[in-house]
Amino acid sequence: MTADDSFGRLDDDDYPAYTMGRAAEMLNTTQGFLRAIGEARLITPLRSPGGHRRYSRYQLRIAARARELVDAGTPIEAACRIVILEDQLQEAQRINTEHHRTAKATGPSKPLVA
Repeated sequence: MTADDSFGRLDDDDYPAYTMGRAAEMLNTTQGFLRAIGEARLITPLRSPGGHRRYSRYQLRIAARARELVDAGTPIEAACRIVILEDQLQEAQRINTEHHRTAKATGPSKPLVA
């Protein structure tokens, strides 16, 4: 991928635009913290062709939330689990909202008859 190819993807939340060093700097944390949350499987950074970890904005938001919890005294494994559950809840709420929006647009559904 060339610089021209990646320029159009910078607005993509899932595009792995940040190196480990830059991600740690942006989060005001250490590279070790990023490795630890990777080992806990909270986030899985993509790898550059040279094997270096690359992080997306979405992953940085997830890592920042984990960092908040750890800074408040939560053990890293528990913080990672909490963040995963929060993310799953947010996705379920998004799906539920979309379902209700679709149901309103199509009108009332007929009850199932046994």
